[in-house]
Amino acid sequence: MLINLSDVTSRDYKTVSLEAEIEADAFVSRLGKFPIVEKTPLKLVIANKGNKELEISASADLTVVIPCSRCLEDVRRQFSLRIARTVDMKATDEDRARNLDESSYISGCTLDSERLVFDELIVQWPAKVLCREDCRGICSKCGANLNQGECGCNRESLDPRMAAFRTVFRNFGTQEQ
Repeated sequence: MLINLSDVTSRDYKTVSLEAEIEADAFVSRLGKFPIVEKTPLKLVIANKGNKELEISASADLTVVIPCSRCLEDVRRQFSLRIARTVDMKATDEDRARNLDESSYISGCTLDSERLVFDELIVQWPAKVLCREDCRGICSKCGANLNQGECGCNRESLDPRMAAFRTVFRNFGTQEQ
């Protein structure tokens, strides 16, 4: 949802509270596409602190389906987004980018609430998601989910660089003394 900020920026110390529906049904990034299965509206409070400096506070709760890092089963991950930003509206979009201000969610006098949520999700995105702490993953031979039982494959793997040692030890054990 695009929110026009010109009313707030035109008067010092003006505050606006509103709710914006999160329209996205999935979180899409370079990592893939992850369905959003539950979401609450984004509650926004935008306050002009004077001299065209805006304080933006927002909150929303999302549940996203992410595959387990080991077995690839779906895991429902909850995110509680609590956002607090300060934006200098006197600065141009180019100035904000040059100063590494991460306000890509503001263009001119328009706030993109979807982009604000997306940026916060990126910050909170987990490095690893497990369906459970003792997840056994998948078989490297057949791809079976090992949490559901053994598959019967011989998964003994030896580093190819160590294969020569295996041969030496095998030959050493068969020599007669």
